Amino acid sequence: MRFATVGTSTITDSFIEAAKMSQQLTLTGVYSRSIDKAKEMANRHGATHVFTDLDEMAESDTFDIVYIASPNNLHFEQSVQFLRQGKHVICEKPFFSTLREFHEAYRVADEHNVYLFEAIRNIQTPIFKRLKENLHKVGQIRNATIQVQQYSSRYDKLLKGEVTNVFSPQFSGGALMDMGVYPLYLAVGLFGKPMESHYYPTMLETGVDGSGTLVLKYHDYVCQVICSKITHSSNPSEINGEKGVFTFNNASSLKTLNYTDLKSRQIENYHIDQYENDKVYEIQTFTDIINQSDRSRYMELRRLSEVVLGILEESRRQNQIKFPADLKRF
Repeated sequence: MRFATVGTSTITDSFIEAAKMSQQLTLTGVYSRSIDKAKEMANRHGATHVFTDLDEMAESDTFDIVYIASPNNLHFEQSVQFLRQGKHVICEKPFFSTLREFHEAYRVADEHNVYLFEAIRNIQTPIFKRLKENLHKVGQIRNATIQVQQYSSRYDKLLKGEVTNVFSPQFSGGALMDMGVYPLYLAVGLFGKPMESHYYPTMLETGVDGSGTLVLKYHDYVCQVICSKITHSSNPSEINGEKGVFTFNNASSLKTLNYTDLKSRQIENYHIDQYENDKVYEIQTFTDIINQSDRSRYMELRRLSEVVLGILEESRRQNQIKFPADLKRF
């Protein structure tokens, strides 16, 4: 299938490279507001079409799927624009700012008989699937801590008075939206929808969270989701049960997984050779769903995105973190 991109950041480069490795997608078009940036990216990756006008791009018949990696606050409008023109959409995380946007976007996708996906890569990796298959080994789960703490150079800019997108409510920013979505997806993907959730953020003067701990309450255990853009941690994430514990590295890109049996103290390493660029796996999943018309798998991912976004929105509500999208009506 042919695809085009919106956005010229490094994450777009990474997606294009993953598409090449997947052998499922062929890049035909690139969009940027800057013609020079668009041409440079197109030349670098061999795209034949360059766009600086989204309306013109959406109406083009030169691609079947669009990958959107624009600022968070633009995800909804741009996704809907392409869906209405019969294009499948892969939108970078975090998907949308509100559940209202989510439901409206999927309504449009269904109306035009096209697919809409959130580009969340960690739950599509072989390591995650191995973890899910073997989770029963820990026995009764008693607690879990899943985290991504990564100090951002943009925080240095903020300390100097420059507000970048990731720390701005105008762009639907904040630590939970930017980094917390990774461990939250793992938690919901493994444990399902929690009974309740409570978010305890470190608020910044801009009106968004710089870090925070999200507590997900399940029937007989809790899961802590820790995220930060203003601190760093190399500590592993853990899932603790009465029989053993699973530990794994940075939740944004699962690459290591170990199981420790509490009685024998034996450590089992679940090594799997994976692509370094793990976006390959999400691309394979999405294209398989489209090619096979796999509505069951599609609805599974859709429900997962809905649960995650619902928790993100509730976390903001609890802490008066407000985005312009909150005022939209459809």
